[in-house]
Amino acid sequence: MNLSLIIAVGSGGALGAIARMLVNSFASKNFSNYLPYGTIMVNLSGSLVIGMLFAYFHHHPTLSPNVKSFLVTGFLGALTTYSTFAIESFFLLESGRFVQAFSNIAINLIGTIALSALGYLLVIQLYKVN
Repeated sequence: MNLSLIIAVGSGGALGAIARMLVNSFASKNFSNYLPYGTIMVNLSGSLVIGMLFAYFHHHPTLSPNVKSFLVTGFLGALTTYSTFAIESFFLLESGRFVQAFSNIAINLIGTIALSALGYLLVIQLYKVN
């Protein structure tokens, strides 16, 4: 591992963490606390973007490993948050809010997989059209 890769991941991570904070702040100001909407938003959007990026990487195999690591490991790694999703789901279950807990779990699990696939397939289709 080289210093430029470490810097790429670290700087992507810093930007991803800032983006996550901004999304969470936006969600807490604009949505109810019925569900952890900030976490849902970053996980769903991050899943869409990672699908798009992997399709793009497929068509650009010579793209720098530093750029890929900046985007995926750094930015998206810090933006999305499985651990927060897990503890928020636990807290909803622990407090007896079962409908909200299972809604949160379903939205995150099904939504992230579906949006990853959608992002990937959208970019693949764009390359077929061009």
